[in-house]
Amino acid sequence: MKDTLDHATLKAKQRAIRAGFPETMGLRAHRAISWIGRAEVCGDDDDARFVFLWIAFNAAYADEREFQSVAAGERAAFVDYFGRLVALDGGRRIYKALWQRFCGPVRMLMENRYVFNPFWQHHNGIDGFADWEDRFKTSARAFALAFQSGDTAKVLSFVFDRLYVLRNQLVHGGSTWNSGVNRAQVRDGAAILAFLMPVFVDLMMDQPDKDWGKPFYPVVA
Repeated sequence: MKDTLDHATLKAKQRAIRAGFPETMGLRAHRAISWIGRAEVCGDDDDARFVFLWIAFNAAYADEREFQSVAAGERAAFVDYFGRLVALDGGRRIYKALWQRFCGPVRMLMENRYVFNPFWQHHNGIDGFADWEDRFKTSARAFALAFQSGDTAKVLSFVFDRLYVLRNQLVHGGSTWNSGVNRAQVRDGAAILAFLMPVFVDLMMDQPDKDWGKPFYPVVA
């Protein structure tokens, strides 16, 4: 297998084994791979690449049951999804990516206050977030402990918590396309997603009978 999975490799694998997929898994794989392919042709447009890869992430993990439950937050769904992925990652591909290939970018992301949600809550005048700096330090310590102990699922949760803020900035119009401001976080975020998303989908295709949930928007004729 190539060091970096790409759209062509994933699509070839999907076509070879999709006859054995449950319908919901087939739809997840098809949709996620399509968006990974779209992200690959973005060239140097890191903003677009990040957004397309986040759509691929949504296609892979989002469960109709989470949308139906008021109590279940999107980030809680991340935690459950990451736990299942890591349990299936016998080759520790996610671990190796986080600890070796993306150690620097991940640490820089975690040290960046501009992708820390309480920072923005405070600066937007929302009560209860004046202590955002203390929260930031507490989060950094918790991340360091998870990183040092090799808790891949928890590290993923921390990383995607930051990426989720970046996703909101882009999708909700909170940034300028191709802006020179905070460019490193977009570039690093896109690079991290570009490596991890194909691995996530590949692991899912290796275990298609696991309960990956029901896609929220099924194909309706």
